Amino acid sequence: MVFLSKGLKQIGEVQAINPSEILRLIRSGITNPSLLLGVAFEAAFFATLLVLMSRSDVSFIWPLTALGFVLTTLAARYLLHENVSPLRWTGVILIMAGVGLITWSEKVKRSEESPPPGATLVGPKAGQ
Repeated sequence: MVFLSKGLKQIGEVQAINPSEILRLIRSGITNPSLLLGVAFEAAFFATLLVLMSRSDVSFIWPLTALGFVLTTLAARYLLHENVSPLRWTGVILIMAGVGLITWSEKVKRSEESPPPGATLVGPKAGQ
């Protein structure tokens, strides 16, 4: 998101909605390194998200995407030099706490699903 924002600011505002302005935006966009990097990062994010969602519970993976808000806030502050208010930093801390709880709940879930040490497996998994 940060690179998309940076690239769009470099391209400039839309002056009017007409064919020549749209062509200018397209030409500027496909040659802007920040914008292209932003699009590449977004594509990588969605590809990774699809792979992770196919391997785990959506209720575990989707809330972890909130870490993007944390990384975006940090990048906006230190790469774009935006002013981030204390209230927003508090929000970032709350997001991190929520992600921590979700990660912990997944760990608890997995420990409840695995047999205790020394337990004898019976059924289809016994021969594996």
